[in-house]
Amino acid sequence: MTAELLDLELDVDTSYEKTVRDDIEDFRRQVEAHLNGEITADQFRAVRLRRGIYGQRQPGVQMVRTKIPAGVVSAAQMDALADVAAQYGGDKGHLTTRQNIQFHFIPLRQVPELLHKLADARLTTREACYNTVRNVTCCPMAGLLPDEVFDPTPYARQVALAFLHKELTDNLPRKFKIAFTGYPDDTIFGAIHDIGLKAVIRHENGVERRGFQMIAGGGLGPMPNEAEVLDEFVPVERLVNRCEAVIRVFAKYGNRQNKNKARMKFIIRERGFAWFRDAVNKAYDEILTHGGISTPEAVPEGFGGFMSTPPALGAGALLPVLNTNGHADPVYERWIATNVKRQKQAGFSAVTVKLPQGNLSASQMHALADLARDAGDGFVRLTVTQNIVLAFVGTHNLKRVHAALKQAGMAESGAGEIDDVMSCPGGYSCNLALTKSMNLGEALANAVRGYDDPVVRGLSIKISGCPNSCGHHWIADIGFYGNARKIDGREIPYYQMMLGGGYGADGVMRFGLAVQSIPARLAPEATRRILDHYRANRQGGEGFRDYVLRNKVELFRQMTADLCKPAELFPEIYKDWGDEADYSLQLGRGECGV
Repeated sequence: MTAELLDLELDVDTSYEKTVRDDIEDFRRQVEAHLNGEITADQFRAVRLRRGIYGQRQPGVQMVRTKIPAGVVSAAQMDALADVAAQYGGDKGHLTTRQNIQFHFIPLRQVPELLHKLADARLTTREACYNTVRNVTCCPMAGLLPDEVFDPTPYARQVALAFLHKELTDNLPRKFKIAFTGYPDDTIFGAIHDIGLKAVIRHENGVERRGFQMIAGGGLGPMPNEAEVLDEFVPVERLVNRCEAVIRVFAKYGNRQNKNKARMKFIIRERGFAWFRDAVNKAYDEILTHGGISTPEAVPEGFGGFMSTPPALGAGALLPVLNTNGHADPVYERWIATNVKRQKQAGFSAVTVKLPQGNLSASQMHALADLARDAGDGFVRLTVTQNIVLAFVGTHNLKRVHAALKQAGMAESGAGEIDDVMSCPGGYSCNLALTKSMNLGEALANAVRGYDDPVVRGLSIKISGCPNSCGHHWIADIGFYGNARKIDGREIPYYQMMLGGGYGADGVMRFGLAVQSIPARLAPEATRRILDHYRANRQGGEGFRDYVLRNKVELFRQMTADLCKPAELFPEIYKDWGDEADYSLQLGRGECGV
């Protein structure tokens, strides 16, 4: 590293550190003003949301969301997150579908101290919530697998830093989401983002140029929209400029009066994509002529896991010592088949650690940090499917890594399979939630675990606690979102069942088709009926969506009609999964999810 570059990184680090600490102290003053009655809850709401602090449905406590740019943290940062979980978060952390880690049930007065603890490890919660550029996500396998065009992680970090704590992005009409992948396939669900970026290399006059295909206008929520191609090639040196142009159009034309129509996709629906492209081109020309947000020349130490001097690869010296008897271990072999991928770097593997509904304890977080240091490259990668990836694990150490994960309660196989159910926190903490989606996630995982048909095993289940789709129910083979009904005057938790979402064989994103609402307690039975019928009636290599379209929604409605309004209402039907008390619909003021 040159002396000039080292000086630049030191300047960036110093400036970033001061900005973060000043912002935390400003937040502390606002907390005290609110608690002393000097500013109202409404006045304080935007203040805390900008800092990634959500109100929960439980009064007096907060959810704190840590922003993880590109989904990468160092082992030391993972230890810091574990310490926060132990000290403030009831010994629990939760992985979101945007590669964040969040903590629940934090008393408001403790939040500034917690933020300083995170800042000690170069972690921030700034703009993890509110109408801002949310956490910039990146494929968790970036830099690891053979078919990658190039590693997009440095560019994801660059974009994340460029739009952090800026006037343009601090108060947008609604949240704004950006995702990166380096692979030909859309490994990070870019099609449901405001901006999706896929690595592309062009050869011009014998020179290789890096860039990204840019798609724009995607989103889920109650009214999903798939992104369209805005640019086939944006050179990396203009990436921040082009993203800023899109954000400027959103900031100028987004609906600030109606929250339900405020996402960028609604501008495109109302004005058309051709108009949108012209508006972005105009904003882009303005930036090139008069300047805009600058492209960061360096990112601070720790930002998105960045380290100016990366740690040495772990040799596995502290892994469990195994007594090998030469016998086959089917449990281990299944884990290898579903959770391990060989890297393009010879002799190394990437290990996916399956975490049910994205929940883990402080001790498990410490165990992951230890494994990253001792057996990997010193980094922990978060996935948008609520799992963890450990990279650069020596292939010769895989059996010992599996043993270490088993000791920590994290050696479950089936990563990415049907029983790796994804869900938002739902009624566990969220004001908007109608149902406890994480508890249904556990019930569904148990219900489908016994299927051994490899085609069925390859399907996905995703759950949201309300129509807002934080659990991505629209893009699952089998999706559910929470709602409620009254039968004979009594409230019952229900879920709308969706079928056939996700990417098709043509690589195009498709949204699931609505079947009907099923009582929460009967959702596992409805799922089993669909899977059994698919297993018995699919034709040749027919994919699940094609099977759904061929049979039509009406068949599935008939198949589950008796569950929709059961003839006999058993006592458990009045209870949500995980509850002892009868269900009662509770809604607070909405504070948008992931």
